Amino acid sequence: IPAGRWGEAEDFKGPAIFLASDAAKYVQGTILTVDGGWMGR
Repeated sequence: IPAGRWGEAEDFKGPAIFLASDAAKYVQGTILTVDGGWMGR
């Protein structure tokens, strides 16, 4: 596990709030991977 621990619901709060905010209004058609670095290993 690259992050050193399993993910918890709290780990998804920030990305979810970002995607629901005006800061992400130009984000379309992409995948935001929230996996603690698992895919980058």
